[in-house]
Amino acid sequence: MTAFVDTSAFYAVIDGDDERHEAARNAWERLLDGRDTLHTTNYVLVETIALLHSRIGMDGLRTFTADVMPILAVTWADEGTHRSAHHALLVSSRRALSLVDCVSFEVMRRQGIDRVFCFDDHFAEQGFQVID
Repeated sequence: MTAFVDTSAFYAVIDGDDERHEAARNAWERLLDGRDTLHTTNYVLVETIALLHSRIGMDGLRTFTADVMPILAVTWADEGTHRSAHHALLVSSRRALSLVDCVSFEVMRRQGIDRVFCFDDHFAEQGFQVID
């Protein structure tokens, strides 16, 4: 099976001090044991790298780079995906929603991915099955 992975899940898996760390590690191990294809976008990678770098530092970033990134299938958002996501963000008129989330939704829909590992309510609001 395929599962999309969001920044919120990556961060919770890496940061041992995050309140969702234990739940995230358990879900992550189930995904790895189940041999799921773990999918994300370059936008999520940029967001995750920036978050890890600013909150945890280079050690967390190195762990993510060495242990997580090599096992991911990454979709590089093209201009059309970016435009569609940007439009969706503007139409939503929701301050808490991000362009990264909208790109994720667009990619998931285009690729028929309905499962997501995240700690972000926006994915469930969009009709995706959240893995917990």
